[in-house]
Amino acid sequence: MEVSTQVLERPELKDADTGPEMFHYVRKEKIAESAVMGTYVVALCGETFPVTKSAKPGSPVCPKCKEIYDSLRE
Repeated sequence: MEVSTQVLERPELKDADTGPEMFHYVRKEKIAESAVMGTYVVALCGETFPVTKSAKPGSPVCPKCKEIYDSLRE
């Protein structure tokens, strides 16, 4: 009987790559679903991630998301 050992790599799950505690603009109706179900959301800037924290007033915002959001409001 031959025994084989394989190392399986687990994919890295991480928040968006915009720096520490940077928050993104996402569809409001997707936030609760992501927080409860763990599904990924897509931010305006294109980043995909599960919602793990909620933004507080004054929290730093992704500059790309803010630029896109501001252009949509005009």
